[in-house]
Amino acid sequence: MTALLTAHSLSKAHGTLRLFEDLSFTISSSDRIGVIGPNGTGKSSLIKILAGIEGPDSGHLSKKQMLKLGYASQAPDFPSMPIEVFLISQLPNTDTITAQTRARILLGKAEFSDFLADASLLSGGWKKRLDIVRALMNEPDLLLLDEPTNHLDLEGILWLESFLKRLPIPFLMISHDRYFLENTATTIIELNKCYPGGMFKHEGAMSSFMEQKEAFLLAQEKKEQALSYKVREETNWLKTSPKARTTKSQSRIQQAYKLMDELSDVKHRRKEQAAGIEFSASERQTRRLLVAKNIGKSFGEKKLFSSLDLALSPGMRLGIVGKNGTGKTSLLKILAGELPQDMGTLKYAEDLRIVYFDQHRESIPPNDSLKEALCPNSDMVDYRGQKIHVNGWAKRFLFGSDRLNLPVRCLSGGERARILIAKLMLQPADILFLDEPTNDLDIPTLEVMEESLTSFPGAVVLISHDRCMMDRLCTKVLGLGDNEEHEFFANYTQWEKSDLASKKAKKTEKLSSIPEKKKARSLSYKEKKELEGMEKAILQSETAIEELQKKLEGKEDSLALYDEMGKAHAKLESLYERWQELLDKSK
Repeated sequence: MTALLTAHSLSKAHGTLRLFEDLSFTISSSDRIGVIGPNGTGKSSLIKILAGIEGPDSGHLSKKQMLKLGYASQAPDFPSMPIEVFLISQLPNTDTITAQTRARILLGKAEFSDFLADASLLSGGWKKRLDIVRALMNEPDLLLLDEPTNHLDLEGILWLESFLKRLPIPFLMISHDRYFLENTATTIIELNKCYPGGMFKHEGAMSSFMEQKEAFLLAQEKKEQALSYKVREETNWLKTSPKARTTKSQSRIQQAYKLMDELSDVKHRRKEQAAGIEFSASERQTRRLLVAKNIGKSFGEKKLFSSLDLALSPGMRLGIVGKNGTGKTSLLKILAGELPQDMGTLKYAEDLRIVYFDQHRESIPPNDSLKEALCPNSDMVDYRGQKIHVNGWAKRFLFGSDRLNLPVRCLSGGERARILIAKLMLQPADILFLDEPTNDLDIPTLEVMEESLTSFPGAVVLISHDRCMMDRLCTKVLGLGDNEEHEFFANYTQWEKSDLASKKAKKTEKLSSIPEKKKARSLSYKEKKELEGMEKAILQSETAIEELQKKLEGKEDSLALYDEMGKAHAKLESLYERWQELLDKSK
């Protein structure tokens, strides 16, 4: 195990806001690190420092000689050019044939089918895939990923999980996707001021990290209790007068004040904050809030769905799932009355009140100050008939009063999401329509949101790639498929196992300290034969790739061979994936 990069006492602040201080850790050649932490603790700043995009305020990095880094950003943007041409342009000092071969192999692994697609016109999920491919073009020794699952649908997340599991290089990534972290990371680092030094590193999966964190916080609570008892004793001693001709021991006095400082430090660090999320509901008693009959929608010749019926009642929490392009957001907008349907009817309860959460955060002007965004018309907000000053309202969403004059554009994605949630909480609602509300939110805020939505008395309609939230929250799931297919399921897990879900959508392990009882599984005769021949099939696929590589030598204009090479690598990836699936099933 070789040390690739070491951070020495890194500190970073934005204005008067200190993000982190005196962070030190090492990334080695075998590491697969997931970085988590509350919004505003500087995770993105840290990864940019590691990538060399930003510099620390103090401290420094030590890197292995000639270390090559690959970095994929949180919100990539690309010029208007074919994706293959764009990737080739990333290697200006490499001959075109080598760069093109590398680009096509990586695009094949990322499951791109059209290498001439315009990079600037890709959807958010495919831009994420392209940015990861771009980051790998220079064959880095270490890959750095900032929120790689944002904007990916389930199929994309499962592809990325599989891709990272087989990636032959170490990586460090920021993510709040709990299932994704469980399935890919072998080390967890949390940036959080509740820890001494502001960081806690645990070698193990996300589930074991959560157990260790709970044990640490419990130990801190016991430590605080013990220190409180000692400080109380020493305080009483300090108040007593010394006996005649004696003086109090100076060393004991110094020790007493040291204990007081230590207690103050432990109390300050234990004060973990979570956003105060609680949506306002109306007092409506109507049992039918919305009824949709025979709903259909198309864009041009692309038919998304048709003949869709559904009804929403108080207490119902409907999840909408499906691959990108199956019409999830379009359906949500139709139900919310923001987009007309092509066919069918919608009936709303009288005076129905709707709140819509927009995944693109379009309703927050970037040049407005935080104060204007939270409280645009005065210094007070009206929440459930109670007047709350903007300072108190901001504090509820973990914003200090010293940040109220900051423009929204200077805030992190998670902080902007919290602003929008704060605005929506002021609107009494019968139905909440939430389009990817979990993007950029930290794990504590996700857990608070889950609790709030579970107790919301109205109806909730949710689109999210956060499998953990969907599993915990939804009482019914609507799956959208290709070719206008749709089907209702009792829960998210049932949809995930169905034929309507992507063929690559495999059951993922749940985050739980209590192991689930495994169902007995066995391979069929056909699967046993397939497993027996898998190693041979993989060897044949690898040999075919080697032969294609030889054919490519000296044939710079053989586009057909490049296409074949990309497909051959994609086939090899598929074989490895199937092999692992059969091995898991045979255990």
